[in-house]
Amino acid sequence: MTRPWKIKVLYDGACPLCSREIRFLERRDRGRGAIRFEDIAAPSFDPRAHGVELRELMARIHGVLPDGTLVEGVEVFRQAYAAVGLGWLVAPTRWPGLRRLADLAYRVFARNRLRWTGRASACDAGQCSPPATRAGVHPAVEGTSLVSGR
Repeated sequence: MTRPWKIKVLYDGACPLCSREIRFLERRDRGRGAIRFEDIAAPSFDPRAHGVELRELMARIHGVLPDGTLVEGVEVFRQAYAAVGLGWLVAPTRWPGLRRLADLAYRVFARNRLRWTGRASACDAGQCSPPATRAGVHPAVEGTSLVSGR
């Protein structure tokens, strides 16, 4: 019997850095099912299922807890690492001074990740085009632009 999942991570599967982190978490989970993963860059992904617009999901990582609570940013990593037995590794990011530093560092990463991974076709003053899917622009963001890092 498998244990119930502890967090569903909504990640950008087209982001090489994000995908590397997800592969690490999948290996650590070792098939226990403590973490579920949902690729927000997949053409079949529907952000309406989570009550959030795709541009917001693309601006920073989000997770869903079993009770439906939506968490974002560093808290997703805190929850995911705890789910795979590595909570001790991110525990210092809960300490007041380090919490602010970790949150700030993540906001800088989130604001720049499309540019840093070579996926921002038109970054200008913090606005980047949404990622393209194999069939073109993701249907949920057609005609919109991403406002990164909030």
